[in-house]
This record gives sequence, C-alpha cells and structure tokens, in this order.
Amino acid sequence: MTSQHDRHFAGSLPDKTTHRNASAFGRVLSRRSLLRQASIAGISLASLPAFADQLVKLPLPSDPRERPLTADFPQKAAMILQRSRPPLLETPMEVFDRGAFTPNDQFYVRWHWSVIPNSVDVNSFRLSVRGHVDHALSLSIEDILRLPRVELAAVNQCSGNSRGLFLPRVPGAQWAHGAMGNARWAGVRLKDVLDRAGVKGGAIQVRFKGLDEAVMPDAPAFRKSLAIDHARDGEVMIAFAMNGEQLPLLNGFPLRLIVPGWYSTYWVKMLSDIEVLDKPDDNYWMAVAYTIPDTPHADIAPGQTGVKMVPISRMVPRSFITNYAADAAIPVNTPRPVRGIAFGGDTGVAKVEISADGGKSWQTTTLGTDHGKYSFRQWQGTISFSEKGNHALMARCTNLAGEAQPNEPNWNNSGFMRNVVEAVQVNAV
Repeated sequence: MTSQHDRHFAGSLPDKTTHRNASAFGRVLSRRSLLRQASIAGISLASLPAFADQLVKLPLPSDPRERPLTADFPQKAAMILQRSRPPLLETPMEVFDRGAFTPNDQFYVRWHWSVIPNSVDVNSFRLSVRGHVDHALSLSIEDILRLPRVELAAVNQCSGNSRGLFLPRVPGAQWAHGAMGNARWAGVRLKDVLDRAGVKGGAIQVRFKGLDEAVMPDAPAFRKSLAIDHARDGEVMIAFAMNGEQLPLLNGFPLRLIVPGWYSTYWVKMLSDIEVLDKPDDNYWMAVAYTIPDTPHADIAPGQTGVKMVPISRMVPRSFITNYAADAAIPVNTPRPVRGIAFGGDTGVAKVEISADGGKSWQTTTLGTDHGKYSFRQWQGTISFSEKGNHALMARCTNLAGEAQPNEPNWNNSGFMRNVVEAVQVNAV
C-alpha cells in the first residue's frame, strides 16, 4: 500500500464507466466535480431491467444452467443476471482473461437488502464515527479527502462464489465463478479515521453499516464487525475510487470498506456508520449469517449437525483457466497456450501449476506481474494433447504460506469457501 496526501477525487458520475489502463490510476483525480451532487437513476424497484434475449450457459451441475446476459443496469456493461432485487450481477468468465484488473463496468454486484439509494448527494453525505470513542465524528466527503490517501490492489470475492457447483445443492445465489473481481482501490486508512475520533481503552470491535435497508422494518440491518486490532492494522481502508474512477453506485458509491484478504461480506458498501464497540458484536450478520463450520476447509458431511460455527473471515487460494471454456476444441499434437488468474487468499501467489491429464501430472507456469499480495496474478503455460478426445485441464495455486488448493471440494450448508482445483473439460481434435 502506498500513501500520499491527496485531496483529489474522481470525476462526475457517468452513465457508463469504462476500464482504464492501470497506469491511469496514478493520475490526479478531479475533486471539484465530485462535490457537485452525483446521482444515478434506473435501479429503483419500479424500473428493474428487462430480461435480455441472450442467455449464458453456466458450467453448473444442475438446472437452471442458463442465465440472462444484461446491460440494463446503470454503469454496467454485459453482466450475468443472477437476481434483479436486490441486484446480483455476475462477471462473465471471459472478462478475467483480459487482464489482472476487473473493469468497473463488469465488476460483480452483490447486495443483501433491496432498498438501495438511487442517488447520493455528496454535499450532504456524512460518515458517522461513534461509540466507544473520545469524540464522535460526522465526516463530510471533504473531511475524508483531507486525510492521507492510500492505494491498494485487492480481490473482492463473495463468500458464496462458485456456490452453484456445490453437490448436494445448497440454497442461495447459484453463482458460477464470477462473483469476484480485482481492483486498485484508492481511499484512506480506517486507522486514520479511528485515530481522529480517539478509540477509548477497552474497545473490542468496530462495526460498520451502509445506506441499504430492508423492505421489512423488523429485518436486521446489515452490519459487520472487525476486531479492533484488525480495524487499526493500517491495511483496512475506506475507498472512494476503484481502477482510477470513483466507485460505481452499485459497487458502493460514495464510500466502501476494503478488508484485503477477507471475503466481501466485510466490505460494506455505501459506508455511512462506524461504531466502536466495547463488547462483542452479536448482531444477526455476525452471529448467525456468514458463519462456517469450525473444521478444516469449512467442510462437513451433508446432513451433519452439532458442528461449532464461527464467522467466515480469511480467503483461501484459488486459480482459474480463463482462455478456454468448457468443450473448447484444441488441435491434437499442437502446443497451445493456457493462461489464467490466481490469488493466494490472504497472502500472495507462490506458484501456479497446470495439468492436461486430469491431475495425474503437473507443470509449473510462468507468473505475470505481481501487483501485491492481495491481487489477482496472471499466469501462462503451454499444453499439448497427444490423443484425441475429452481431457480435463486443471490449474492449482499455492500461496506464499504454502497452502495449496485441495483436490476434493468442501461442502457446507451455506456454500461458502469453495477453492477446490477446478477442471475445464476440453476436446482434443
């Protein structure tokens, strides 16, 4: 993470965002235009996007395997529509083949509650900091921008990414592999904000809430907490930009929490409230939802009961082949490139290996540019098939802590933390 004192911010909110080269991220961002009212229309419950004519077939083991491809959401290009209310949009797999950073307009979207503001007035917006602190704060966007700026590349991944591949099937969004994305985030350290408020002795956790609300008044507000030492580690940040542009509304405009190396349930969007607690947080979203079996790989047998549950936290290593889809035809006896992306979870990528024989033998790939230990890392190798027919092409990541993807998938009731070595079935012709 790099730091600089910078009061600039991204430009006025466009109808569509576009991906820019990573080098553009370091340019000076215009603050003046943001401080006008920024708003987006078109995601209210009264004007949900129409289903697209084009359908995408996902590599899921059970029906329905087809999903609409839609570009009807504001600031978003073609996305796989998992759900309209609240918006659940999946990134098409081919997007990840274009680079280590996921373009803003095809960065996945996942909300819990349906009531999401259609616009945010940055002149009146305030971030509150309260609770077990010396001084309660009500920070404007200008106040945030006066703090030292930090930048960090990090993967944002839904806890249930790839849930649709769980067998037996579990309830929840039936994601394929596209509930993830990688971005260069710009913002301020959470530590700097907390220090400005003055954390009192005896503080245990810091709790975060955004602007989204449930339809029913008695539904629990979406709130997530981090241990006080984690919240003040200097890496957790409050972001106002991603990939050199201000955050899209559906990805958390104007502010969102960034918790590098942890699943995205903690990356609270439209962050509006920070509360320092002097006792453990037992709210629904910490004590009940987003909990996993306290077992290796969060793995239990279907139907198993009496297992201790703990809040999900750190991500685990994963890798994906991005230049071949299922049933791709590959010429026999012809060396062909195979490439993809990997991430180490809560640390960097040490190596990525590929197999062209279903995991019987492995060869090391060449790693691409290292953008930091929390980022996607591209890799590339070469394969060749000597026999015609179907073959399982596989990729396996080992992180810097020595943790490798397992050969067998885990299972739990929530469909969380899948990181088995994935296979793409191709056809040698």
